[in-house]
Amino acid sequence: MFNDLNINSDAGSSTLIVPKIQQNSNQGISQMGKQEENEKATVDKDVNELNEEDWRRVANNGDIIELGSLGEGNGGSVLKCKLRNKSTVFALKTITTNPNPEFQRQILRELNFNRSCNSPYIVKYYGTFMSEESATIFIAMEYMGGRSLDAVYKNIKNRNGRIGEKVLGKIAESVLRGLSYLHERKIIHRDIKPQNILLDDNGSVKLCDFGVSGEVVDSLATTFTGTSYYMAPERIKGQPYTVTSDVWSLGLTLLEVAQGRFPYHTTDEDKKTIPLMPIELLSMILEFTPELDDEKEEGIVWSPAFRSFLEYCLIKNPNERPSPRQMLDHPWIKGQMKKHIRMDKFVKQCWENTENTESTDQ
Repeated sequence: MFNDLNINSDAGSSTLIVPKIQQNSNQGISQMGKQEENEKATVDKDVNELNEEDWRRVANNGDIIELGSLGEGNGGSVLKCKLRNKSTVFALKTITTNPNPEFQRQILRELNFNRSCNSPYIVKYYGTFMSEESATIFIAMEYMGGRSLDAVYKNIKNRNGRIGEKVLGKIAESVLRGLSYLHERKIIHRDIKPQNILLDDNGSVKLCDFGVSGEVVDSLATTFTGTSYYMAPERIKGQPYTVTSDVWSLGLTLLEVAQGRFPYHTTDEDKKTIPLMPIELLSMILEFTPELDDEKEEGIVWSPAFRSFLEYCLIKNPNERPSPRQMLDHPWIKGQMKKHIRMDKFVKQCWENTENTESTDQ
């Protein structure tokens, strides 16, 4: 697909309703109300060994220990946790859902399917359980100490920096490999955005928050805050979501991170960025294609190869837009694959001497 391109790529603390979160780390997360005696049996397993019933029991027994808050993300709290007397640290996310029991069972089925995914580019899912009293889903997943791409780029921006092409190339490659893995299993992510691209302490880049159907995503519209900002044009028109829709969202995400601001916006008299109203935003997505601007006064000049990569991602016709697997063959990605980048060093430098003031949105 890209054989005609000849481009130089070398240029340029929360309290949940149920379970109840105790602020004392010596206490665990426990569900309120009556518990059957047989549910109080000790579960001597670590997070990667628990099944759905085990998760319900450890929650009922208060064996989930809060280690700290990871912030507010996707409509609920995210906590850093571990099991009592176990060593594996994990993230526990909460999502408030439709109280309809059948709908809740559908969500649990779809989320539990995530446990079968095994890829270095996908966040590990340890399990899901639900509080029927509060219609809250609890999702246990791999703890990613490098935080979200959203938190990373905003922290760097606050320090008057910008993420360069080598790091962006590694991020793009990892996301494309993650999307390709999901596509091979007939899964469309549906929610690619900076908050759903996570880094661990070693700099590995992984995707989270995938694997629920369009019906569920639509029903959780208030939960997946900001998703419409990264929605592909075909979705605004009511057309089906395809794997190339995820490619559009990746292109918009990379463009945002590169420029340090969301691509679709307006400015005031002082040239300060102002977010668009929802209807204005949807109209802009349909009518205009954002471009990557150089900032020569800041010494920022992007390579033609990177520009080309973004242009392919942001093709408005979904039938002409390449798939994730095809985008891995783009010259910019091929060129970045040959470059060595210490992502672990990048993550360390990003957060050293910086207090954790950003939400991970993990």
